[in-house]
This record gives sequence, structure tokens and C-alpha cells, in this order.
Amino acid sequence: MLTTAKKLSSIYMRLVSPVFPTPSSSTFLSFGSSISVFTPTSTNPRGTQFLRFNFRFRTMASHVVGYPRMGPKRELKFALESFWDGKSNSDDLEKVAADLRSSIWKQMADAGIKYIPSNTFSYYDQVLDTTAMLGAVPPRYGWDGGEIGFDIYFPMARGNASVPAMEMTKWFDTNYHYIVPELGPDVKFSYASHKAVSEYKEAKSLGIDTVPVLVGPVSFLLLSKVAKGVEKSFPLLSLIDKILPVYKEVIAELKAAGASWIQFDEPTLVKDLDSHQLQAFSHAYSELESSLSGLNVLIETYFADVPAEAFKTITALKGVTALGFDLVRGLKTLDLIKSGFPSEKYLFAGVVDGRNIWANDLASSLSTLQALENLVGKDKLVVSTSCSLLHTAVDLVNETKLDEEIKSWLAFAAQKLVEVNALAKALAGQKDEAFFSANAAARTSRKSSPRVTNGAVQKAAAALKGSDHRRATTVSARLEAQQKKLSLPALPTTTIGSFPQTLELRKVRREYKANKISEEGYIKYITEEISKVVKLQEELDIDVLVHGEPERNDMVEYFGEQLSGFAFTANGWVQSYGSRCVKPPIIYGDVSRPKPMTVFWSSLAQSMSKRPMKGMLTGPVTILNWSFVRDDQPRFETCYQIALAIKDEVEDLEKAGINVIQIDEAALREGLPLRKSEEAFYLNWAVHSFRITNCGVQDTTQIHTHMCYSNFNDIIHSIIDMDADVITIENSRSDEKLLSVFREGVKYGAGIGPGVYDIHSPRIPSTEEIADRISKMLAVLDTNILWVNPDCGLKTRKYTEVKPALSNMVAAAKLLRDQLASTK
Repeated sequence: MLTTAKKLSSIYMRLVSPVFPTPSSSTFLSFGSSISVFTPTSTNPRGTQFLRFNFRFRTMASHVVGYPRMGPKRELKFALESFWDGKSNSDDLEKVAADLRSSIWKQMADAGIKYIPSNTFSYYDQVLDTTAMLGAVPPRYGWDGGEIGFDIYFPMARGNASVPAMEMTKWFDTNYHYIVPELGPDVKFSYASHKAVSEYKEAKSLGIDTVPVLVGPVSFLLLSKVAKGVEKSFPLLSLIDKILPVYKEVIAELKAAGASWIQFDEPTLVKDLDSHQLQAFSHAYSELESSLSGLNVLIETYFADVPAEAFKTITALKGVTALGFDLVRGLKTLDLIKSGFPSEKYLFAGVVDGRNIWANDLASSLSTLQALENLVGKDKLVVSTSCSLLHTAVDLVNETKLDEEIKSWLAFAAQKLVEVNALAKALAGQKDEAFFSANAAARTSRKSSPRVTNGAVQKAAAALKGSDHRRATTVSARLEAQQKKLSLPALPTTTIGSFPQTLELRKVRREYKANKISEEGYIKYITEEISKVVKLQEELDIDVLVHGEPERNDMVEYFGEQLSGFAFTANGWVQSYGSRCVKPPIIYGDVSRPKPMTVFWSSLAQSMSKRPMKGMLTGPVTILNWSFVRDDQPRFETCYQIALAIKDEVEDLEKAGINVIQIDEAALREGLPLRKSEEAFYLNWAVHSFRITNCGVQDTTQIHTHMCYSNFNDIIHSIIDMDADVITIENSRSDEKLLSVFREGVKYGAGIGPGVYDIHSPRIPSTEEIADRISKMLAVLDTNILWVNPDCGLKTRKYTEVKPALSNMVAAAKLLRDQLASTK
């Protein structure tokens, strides 16, 4: 832009030199559709003459909702874990964070992004950052005022030896997690974290003027939960007038620092809100209006369509300058915009997908933008991403080994910046024809590539649509047959599947992939690792064992590597929570299973013990939801293809003598649409996909499944309809929220294992604490269906944490068994 300004300066000089004496210097004050210049003159007694010339030049209007913060090589992850392990100090961590932030801002500036966000960086989670900003620290963390530092922030997220962490749950329908604020009438809100302002100033010191981003006040309250000990009916929105003064302080500081724009993320606007909740938006922004005076205010929504009533509410807000919409997942929002968008407001059009990694259809997006331009005006349209790029991989440049044809079909976060800017330039009449042509060629290549389509797979999946796949007998009859075969005690103990993955284990897997270790050497090492895990479980006296999954890099990637239709990245990491990153595989074509995937390792592990050994699989819905999924056919068609592949694996495990098979559906609830009207269709095909995988096994084969952090109460009937024999559920951070559904009279006859301790925290629970949890479960669940287990896999924990925690868990189960026996 500066180069263009200098060119215009030259034009200006040629235009004015015949009229005015040649000035000795010129300084640009502003640049846009006009140019403002100070020119020293000898005729002006004040020594300057101010001239403004209007040039017919359109500036590029582009915006990014947010950007990945882990770094292209997971720099933040390693810095966090080093700090948590005591290997580095806070200064080291802050240095890594500052370097990442500056590189991200500079990258966006270099890509030509006009509206660059700040305060989207986080050491853990942006909702937790907002909780800190508001000083809403639960009393158990011992905060006594002042600026909230790492000593309070990280225990809230992770817990410590003396206090448990706050609840963590899924961020809408993504695989990202956020820390749930705990609120009640007695919370004393105060401005306790100045992060938003300090990061704005930090960017400004680098010469980059950013748009500070805050989680909006209404969404913050709607995403919170009622604190323990507070009446569950307490209306969280009643706190709006208590938190707005803090927002006003933040706004005042941002204005004083020179901010000209501010972005409020209000994603809850895409949900089914009632009139009272919508009124909270009108009230909140009316109260903030005077504080926001002089600022351009953007309200950003994402992940789905904005309902008509919500659209009506936010377009009527007086103090709001601009509205941002997801026009990738929210196609119906286009109709609302066409029916009436306020002429005085900016439209931030999210046409570049922030949730997936496929290259944008630039021609189609430009057509959409041109239609919107005719509706809202040339100067009121801004090209944007559909949501934060937090949910995509960072940079395709780092993928040096990815198949070149498939690579040409993709765009990671860094490439999406280029797409946003290319669309903005094209809209401004500066279309890069070569870039658009290359994009069109890549899309044509993808559509016509024979590697995408498998006729036999499509035919088999299509045949599933009109049928219903269920096991022949009821779950109660099956559990009776299974108990005769397995002879399990009351309150049987098990784990979810994975055991700690040590640095040495990860190194061995890497070296095997790099052909530095022979297959024979690799098998020997993994066999020894499985043997250690089996012996440990027998020593701990766990009833149903697992092999620990030492051969697996990730519960989805591992299976994708053995299925057709999948591609894999080397550095396509995406943040899940805190420092935890996942590397989603890319489903680019039809899916099938060329050969057995887990039978060898499961059979080997079963040969090491007389106790039941679980065969461990990832379910079709989770593989779908935790992958970057092809966007050229409906998601359910891809899911049915995966289900048929897993079905083949289940039946091979059964033939190999594995009597307990766990098919994890950790992400089933996560995929639930955000609008009620769309839920039934999703749940129907998702549950059907799970049943397809195991409908053909014998009654004596026990089918387990596992589900991760979610509010299950609203889909409990779909969970029952899955018809699994045993379900284990992440439950420990939610104050037994799940159990309330059973207190309310829902009858559940299958086995169930609500997690008895939190594996996402390094904290080791005592035997008494776990026994107390089990007792609460027994108050609402029958003894003969309750299982005792951690709430998730143990892969990310250390053995020094796992051994005592599992020992206490088994001891608690035995304690309760003895009590039950004495009662009888």
C-alpha cells in the first residue's frame, strides 16, 4: 500500500507542480480513496498548506476473524509444556508467545489483510481469557485480586495438586474445547486482565494497527454455567449489568490506545435463542453504545445461519458499525441479507471457509461477493473468513511430502489469507487472472481425478440408506449372555484405551516411519510395550484390559492411514485444547478397508492375559468429525462408507477371539447441528452409522463405545438408540451433570461408565474421592450396569500420574463392592 501511495504522490507532484512551487518535502497523513498531504510553502504564514485530492482508487477491504496460535511447528505447545514441567520460566514462555504474535500479525499484513485481529492469541483458551478479564475466578483458586497471572490462570484450566480444573466442553460443533465459566449471584466482577489492550499496543509498536477481538458479553454469559452450590435455575443473563462495566473499562483503554475498530464475537447468535435472550443483545449493546462512540464496532457470528429474529435484532443495533456472517455454513443468511441489510452498516462476508482445508472456489465466491456488493454498496463490503482459522492447519508450505495433486486442492490458514486478499483485490477491479486460473484448474483436477471415486464403495453405501441395522436381541439379553462368558465382578473396572505415550515410544514410531528401524525391530519394541501395559493392569487388578495403543499416533489418523480415500500431512496440526493438538487426516475420496487394521495387535495382547482384552476401534462418526472431510458429497454418505469399513474390522476381531470390542464415538455429540430443526436428520444417520459397524456380531460379543466432553442430556434417547452394550462417558469435570438425566427418570438398561476422574489434569484423586463419586452414581444407576473407569484415554498423562490414579480407582471400586456385599 505504501508503494502505491508513493506512486500517487508522484502523480500528485506532476499535477500540482505547474500551480504551486515545488515543495521541499511531502508527508502522507492518510490513504484511501483520497490522499492527504502536508506541503511546506513560503506563502502560508503558518508554514504549511493542506491539500486533499480525490483519486478514483478503491482500497482493498479484507478481514480475518482469527488465526491459529500454536505456530507452524507447534512452538506454543512445546513452550507451554516446558513451562508446566518446570523446565522453563514465565519469561521464556512469554518470549515464545510474543514472537508468535508478531509473526502472525506481520504475516497478515504482508498478505494484504486490512482488518487484522488481535487478542485472538491465547495461552489456553479465549473464553478463559475473558473469564480472567472479568475477574470471575472461582473461590477455590485463592485469587485475592490484582492482575491475574499464570499462577491462577493455568490452575483454572488444568487444576493442580489441591484443586480440580474448571469444566471443559466443546466449542459449538468443533473439536476445539473451551473452559466453562462458573458464575452465580455472588461473583464480584472486576477488570483483572489487561491482555486485550496490551496485545493491541504490542501490535501497534510493530507498526500494525489491529482490530482487538473480545468474546461478546452476551455470548460469554450464554456459554457459562451456574456455579456449584448455586440454584440451577439461576438466570445467567441477569449478570449482564454486572459485567458491562468491565467491558466499558476495556473499551475505554482501547480507545485511549488508539484503536479505531473493535470486534465482538457473538457466535451464540446462530443458535435458537428465545426473545428474552435476544433482548439481552439489544440491552447490552444499547448500554455500551456511548462507550463505543468513536469506534467502529463489528459483531461477528459464525458456524451456522443466523436465524431471522436474531438477524432482525442485530441489524437494528444502533452502536454497531458492521456485521460479520458465515456464508459457507450459513447460506440461508444470504437470503436475509438480500431481504434487507442496513445501508449504513458494513457487511463482513465470510466466504473463505475457516473450518476446512479445501481451496476456495474463487469464481463462485467472487460471484457471491459481486451480488452482495450490489446490495450493500461498494464501500460497505469486506471480504472475510467464515470463522477463525484456528480450526484449520497452519501452512501448506510445510507439507513437502504431500502428494502434489492433492496438495493443489488444498488451502491451509496461510493460503486462506492469500485467498481472502485475492478476492478483495478482484472485487476492487484488480483481479489476478493467473491466480484465479490456477484455482479453477485445481478444482477441475479434483472433480475429474479417478482417485476420488470408487463405484463399488458408492453402491454399497447407497444401499444402506433405506435399511435399519440392529442386533437381533435386546441389550438385557445380550448382557446376560456376556456375563456368563466374561464372569465380571460388580462395578467392573476398565480404562478407555490408550496408555501413556512416552518420548521413547514416539521416537521409535517416528524412526520406523523413516525406515530407520526394521519392521522386525519395530514389532519387537511394540510387543514389549504392550506386555508392560498388560502386566501393569493385571498388577492393578483391572477387570477388562486394553493393550494401551502404543502403535497408534492418533485415534483417527491411525485408522485413516490404513483406509483408502485418506491423505495425511506432516505438520497439519490443529489445536484441540490447551497444548493438545491433533493432526486431522484429509478425506478426499471414497473410503474402503483394503485389509485388517488392528487384529494383529489385539490378538497379540489377548494372548498375554486370561482377562478380557478390548479390541479398540474408532467409530465412523468420530473418524468423520475429526477429519477434514470432502465437501463434494453429503457428509452422511462419507460416514456410511467409513461405517462399512469398520464393520469389516469388527467382524474380523470377533473371528480372532476378541470378545469385547470398543468402538469409540467420542465426537458423536460434537457433530450435532447448532439448530434444533437440523438435529433429527443428523442423529438419525450418525446413530445408524454406529449400528452398522456391529449389527452382525454374536450376543456374547460385548460392544463398548466412548463419548467425550459434551452435554448428553439432550440426546440421551439417541444414545440409547445406538444399542451399545456398554458406554463410557467423560463426566468428571461436569459435577455429574450427566447423572441428572437418570434422576429425571430416563431408563437406561445398558452398561454405563461415567468417568470417575479427570485425565486432562495432572491431579491424582484419592481413593475416598473416587469412592464418593461412585456412590453418587449408584444413587441413580443400578449396580449391575455401572462400570468404573477414567473419563478418557491416558495417552497424554505420565506413568507417575497414571499408576497411583488407577490404583486408587480400583481400590475405590473394591471398597464399594465390599459395602454392597455387606448390605446384601
